[in-house]
Amino acid sequence: MYNYQGLITILEKNNIRKSNLTQLLHISSRTISKIGRGEKLSPSVIRKLCEYFSCSPTDLYTIEPDNPILKQLREEKEHKISGGLYHELQVRMTYNSNHIEGSKLNEEQTRHIFETNTVHGEESLSVDDIIETINHFRAIDYCIDIAENPLTEENIKHLHYLLKSNTKDETLPWFKVGDYKTRPNVVGGRETSKPEQVAVDIQNLLAWYTSKKHISFEDIVEFHFHFERIHPFQDGNGRVGRLIAFKECLKHNLIPFIIEDRKKYFYYRGLTEFLREPGYLIDTCYDGQDTIKRLLEYLEIPHKERS
Repeated sequence: MYNYQGLITILEKNNIRKSNLTQLLHISSRTISKIGRGEKLSPSVIRKLCEYFSCSPTDLYTIEPDNPILKQLREEKEHKISGGLYHELQVRMTYNSNHIEGSKLNEEQTRHIFETNTVHGEESLSVDDIIETINHFRAIDYCIDIAENPLTEENIKHLHYLLKSNTKDETLPWFKVGDYKTRPNVVGGRETSKPEQVAVDIQNLLAWYTSKKHISFEDIVEFHFHFERIHPFQDGNGRVGRLIAFKECLKHNLIPFIIEDRKKYFYYRGLTEFLREPGYLIDTCYDGQDTIKRLLEYLEIPHKERS
């Protein structure tokens, strides 16, 4: 979707109507109608406009994502709109993802931090829980900002850096914030990739994923499973993995999903049994997608059905 607000502004400053462009630059009425519909103009038309108004193409238009969810998130994020999709997604996704991993902050406290940047609670609160809550907000922002970019190792490592920066883990000499693990780890009684294998395993996973011509919701869920099985970081793998899935859903115009804390055992079962029966994890993620879908419907935001 092309937004020609820049061109409209230039025309207004020069007291020129869009229809005048037909005579001034010999642009057809069909092309003029494309401007109103936000369709792509030919390079020759763009060149004529730039030469006539002594401007660059970026002065004439911006490209907006043909993705109503991503567009809504970016608009609300940029204008700091409260009570909308961006606000609710930040609170709900951060609370649930952190709580699954052991954070003691409840949803009300998470919401209070997001809305007021202050801490609310009578009981003692972990400093790391607070820091990782704020960090998770920033990681979601990063996913929104880079949503349309191809997924890379750099993205994955940066998400870990955003999530774990300034926590107690950063003070540990063997814990690499923003880099792969240095010590072997076992998850749910199952061995994960050894530290020396992680880089190759992630690169192979990315090669498999990015080679696909069309990415479906099930492909994103399968990537998530393989990522968690590699378990590339010393800690924070679940949250990073779910953030990657969020980014990739936005990239491919799919409804993201939230794994609610109360359904974490279905999620764990799905990860454990994926190779034998992938339906458990896929259905759990579909259920998490329905959580977002209900919010979209309440806020009257257009969206695609499951894909």
